[in-house]
Amino acid sequence: MGGESRTITVNRKAYHDYAIGETYEAGLVLMGSEIKSIRAGRVNLKDAYARVEEDEVWLVNAHISPYDAASFHGHEPGRRRKLLLHRKEIREIEALTKQKSLTLVPVRLYITRGVAKVALAVARGKKKYDKREAIARRDEERELDRVVKDRRR
Repeated sequence: MGGESRTITVNRKAYHDYAIGETYEAGLVLMGSEIKSIRAGRVNLKDAYARVEEDEVWLVNAHISPYDAASFHGHEPGRRRKLLLHRKEIREIEALTKQKSLTLVPVRLYITRGVAKVALAVARGKKKYDKREAIARRDEERELDRVVKDRRR
């Protein structure tokens, strides 16, 4: 087991709905069957978010599917999971999220050195016109790449 990390899932919806700011790396407190499901890639972060409560950070609405081979004492798929961060980071995050319209969203879940980690981003919600602007910019870049590619031939 080297220092490499393996991305399990990326929350693409977060990049679409939010302007991503500073990111933090957090460990996850999991049950045994949950890490097996994560390794199998059975995770969905689409509607997930994190919140600071009483000097602890919790991951809410992250769906980790039940592990098929687990006993009947498996885990609840949508349960809240505690995130492990340094106290200083928790204070920074709490200060940032108390500002107007900033939220904490998970953008990536990965495994590094056998441990599941989540990348959290402090983000600001995009307005509808911001989303349309981002889509238009992406389409322009795609078209420009096509033109450049065609000229090379």
